[in-house]
Amino acid sequence: MGLYKRGSVWWMSFINPNTGKQQRRSTETEDKEQAKRIFDKIKGQIAEGKWFERLPGEDIKFSEMIERYLEEYSAVQKAPRSYQRDKSLKKHLFNHYGNLVLTQITPKQIAEYKLKRRSEKASPRTINYELALLSHAFTIAIREWEWVSENPVKKVTREKVHNQMERWLTSEEEGRLLNSSPEWLRDIILYAIHTGFRLSEVLELRWSQIDLSRRTVTISEQKNGGVDTLPLNETVMNILARKEKGRVESSELVFPSLAGTRISNRNLFRAFSGALERAKVEGFRFHDLRHTFATRLVQNGVDLYAVQKLGRWKNTSMIMRYAHHHSESLRPGIETMDRIKKGNITNLAQSQKKRGHKPCLRLVTP
Repeated sequence: MGLYKRGSVWWMSFINPNTGKQQRRSTETEDKEQAKRIFDKIKGQIAEGKWFERLPGEDIKFSEMIERYLEEYSAVQKAPRSYQRDKSLKKHLFNHYGNLVLTQITPKQIAEYKLKRRSEKASPRTINYELALLSHAFTIAIREWEWVSENPVKKVTREKVHNQMERWLTSEEEGRLLNSSPEWLRDIILYAIHTGFRLSEVLELRWSQIDLSRRTVTISEQKNGGVDTLPLNETVMNILARKEKGRVESSELVFPSLAGTRISNRNLFRAFSGALERAKVEGFRFHDLRHTFATRLVQNGVDLYAVQKLGRWKNTSMIMRYAHHHSESLRPGIETMDRIKKGNITNLAQSQKKRGHKPCLRLVTP
């Protein structure tokens, strides 16, 4: 316990009787004598058991915390797409907690929120996203703003998400889908299948990212801020060559609308849904084209590390859900054992021949 200076202001250090941990708090004065009186008062309250920690969170509303989080953290530290998602997730949280001060948000309150969202038919994944946003906002409020001392969300279990097997296109389904799509949509579908690009990455693709001579595309990774240069195959190069011939001079986009602007997600989904219906392909989303990309690579024996790099997943564990092996795709692996056996037998026979020994047939016969 003691007084110390931080800049021109005196601070005090003492053991919090509630947590047993060291507490540091500003006396909010530059006068040493006044700081000593404040510190002596705190020590007296602690000795008498009358000191109770009061944090700003007792007066700050949830609405203030979430708005500051979005402005100072989400908008600055996260990718634009993640920031927009946070703004969307905020709505339900705001309606439920907006007028409560932070210390009123308890694990019991959060459990009630989960029940309310379930009754509104929100999916387990959506509820977990909302809880993750709430939890991270509390973490920042504790660590950086010192508004509260505990994160109530960490005491509440998350919803159980039942992950279904990822959907991908069979060759037959792909043929029907392409035949049922207009040319502009067919190009987008093929590009997505052969690159694994996400929807926004396809619709926002610009010619400045393409190097036709090197057969590469450069992309800024949305989730981690990195930059990747990836190779392009012949199918994609043919699409790009055709698109370049009909390129709209007023637009830098590779897949623009007729007006030269970015195709809206809504228009894309409408056209894609129509093509799926005509092709009689059920239970399929545009994002499943990315699953198709990864699944086909894995099923054809491409190394998981290569698949990870081509699809820009953070690590190989994230692509295991795409590794839907067919039995035949595993055959080259198991046949390696036959090659090893044959190689060992050949080496043994050659060794015996050099020593003038007659090859031992018993060793050759399994």
